[in-house]
Amino acid sequence: MSETTWVNPDLGKTPAELFAERNQRVLDAFAMRVPDRIPINLGLSYLAAEMGGVSHAELYRDTALQARLVVDAAKRFGPDNTLGPWHDPRPSQAVGDRMTKWPGVQLPDDSSFQFNEHEFMKAEDYPAFLEDTSDWTVRTYLPRAFAELEGLALLPPLGMSAFGYYNLFNSPVLLAPPVQKAFEAINKAAVAQTAWIGEQMALNTMLIEQAGVPPIAWLAALIEAPFDFMSDTLRGMRGIFLDLRQRPAELLKAQEKVLKFQVDFAKATCAALGIPYAFIPLHRGSDGFMSIEQFEKFYWPGLESMMLQLVDAGITPVVYYEGIWDQRLEYLARLPKGKTIGYFQSSDMKRVKETAGTAMCIAGGMSNSLLRSGSASAIREATHEACEVLGKGGGYVMNTGVMELEGCDPDLVQVWCDATKEYGVYR
Repeated sequence: MSETTWVNPDLGKTPAELFAERNQRVLDAFAMRVPDRIPINLGLSYLAAEMGGVSHAELYRDTALQARLVVDAAKRFGPDNTLGPWHDPRPSQAVGDRMTKWPGVQLPDDSSFQFNEHEFMKAEDYPAFLEDTSDWTVRTYLPRAFAELEGLALLPPLGMSAFGYYNLFNSPVLLAPPVQKAFEAINKAAVAQTAWIGEQMALNTMLIEQAGVPPIAWLAALIEAPFDFMSDTLRGMRGIFLDLRQRPAELLKAQEKVLKFQVDFAKATCAALGIPYAFIPLHRGSDGFMSIEQFEKFYWPGLESMMLQLVDAGITPVVYYEGIWDQRLEYLARLPKGKTIGYFQSSDMKRVKETAGTAMCIAGGMSNSLLRSGSASAIREATHEACEVLGKGGGYVMNTGVMELEGCDPDLVQVWCDATKEYGVYR
């Protein structure tokens, strides 16, 4: 069909009609069924600010403005689901978070959210971590990771709480100024988080009622592969790769612990929210980070067990395979068919379709760099190829590799969205 004869199929439909069609389209793709056309997912991120002519920091400071800009972008592009900027700096600021940096807070106004890795868990902490993870977390980890929670290091061993009256009301340390400061910071963070959740719920309602666009729901329960959990916020990359060689037995035992309570957390969260998805971004398991032998021993068993336990509980793992997973696709192909969803960053998407695509709905396929500085014709060509190859037989969601659109040209994003609707039709 030529560009001159194509008519946007969404024209003339009410938001309610669009929402119903788009929501079903996504659900069909997730379940590896063949929808009416290939759904497109837009992680707007800071593109919403850039389109509105405001800084990234302003997008966080003025949440009413944020909602309006996200809804305006959703109306313009007409995706099948969407998401605004990642989270909010207010809870992080309240506790003196040392692991994140935000635009307009620790960074210039037009910077991007950054994860600031530290080695908050030392190698010598493994015995305490394994003996009583909760006690070590509250009295050692939290004071290291959050400046406003340093007073928690003064608390008596948490197990003493089981002594009931004899401990709880005979602990003058609870009134120590550093401890009180920590409790106040926790309360402030909880209030900020609750406010943000309310704002996001209001935004979701606006997206549905004004734009007919379903908000992305699968970010509700955020968990990690056990290896990544030990690496990202505890040992850091340097520490974790030393542990592979210097203390492998302790590392594996620690992964067993974090696997269990993460699965329990995901089950409880999904049950409370009524959302049967758990989001699992993967960081250290891709090609180049470790050998296949190390992957088979330290990474895949924990990740596979996590996904299978979630599937057994009726929860769909939505996994972001960051980096390149070309050497690991055969493992993904063994997962139960139609029970997981895979977003891919830089893997060979044709190989992904041929292997992992037999077991799961896959997402990805569009280059962010092309959407920043490519030509309209190149974008249409790339979109057409993705629809023909990756969309064959259903089970595919159009997306960018990095799952967001910061720095992209809105006009080129529009070309991409329109081309997906044109070429992604199943006949």
